[in-house]
Amino acid sequence: MFEIKIDDARYWKNCVDSIVSLIDEGSFNIAKEGISLRAMDPSGISMISFFMPNKAFAKYEVDKPAVIGLNLENFGKILSSSRAEEQLIMKEAGNKFVVEFVGKNSRRRYRLPMIDVKKDADKEPKVEFDSVVEVKSDSLKDILKDANLLSTHVGFKAEKDSFVVLAKGDAGELEEEHMNNAEVIKKISASKSAFATFNLDYLERMISACPSNSTMTLSIKTEEPIRIDYKIGDANVSYFLAPYMEN
Repeated sequence: MFEIKIDDARYWKNCVDSIVSLIDEGSFNIAKEGISLRAMDPSGISMISFFMPNKAFAKYEVDKPAVIGLNLENFGKILSSSRAEEQLIMKEAGNKFVVEFVGKNSRRRYRLPMIDVKKDADKEPKVEFDSVVEVKSDSLKDILKDANLLSTHVGFKAEKDSFVVLAKGDAGELEEEHMNNAEVIKKISASKSAFATFNLDYLERMISACPSNSTMTLSIKTEEPIRIDYKIGDANVSYFLAPYMEN
């Protein structure tokens, strides 16, 4: 059994948005250390790894570890009903997952069915990345919008002093370069240059929940999966996306 409280219900909604951007169903692992989730998307080309430590919650009481399988799309819709200054309480009651919104003079309670979800991804891909790029979140979102004007795929090229984005389609080509330690790129750590191409729709979905005015980390190796990391408050969100290979 467990009972978990968050002072700002909308904050948890933002966290779940980062998961729902990739998968419709998933299992939260409720442990003493915090809440985690790791899963592949249905296509098998991407993965999300989410962790929120117990210190991030106003109340965190866990008698024993639990695995809570949910329809995350429905859960996200319910969280969207949260109102300003409402607290959120989550607990287990029999075979139901209970979600309560608590306002100053009100309380709403939802009981959601727990479902069987196929086994989570066992481990993250092991990649020795050649380049790590720290980029401003709002800037990367704008860059991907630029690429989306021309293509369904985008290439990332990371070098010691620059980060280059490439997109090509029937309507034209884009080459956008940003220098290290400048307005868009906060830092590049590169042992050698790296280049890979990725599905643009997946990238946009992955970064959609990243807060404004924050930083994302892109870890890149030539023709290997990219790793994208960012934080939502105290929560850690990581994604892996396999490279796009032309036939």
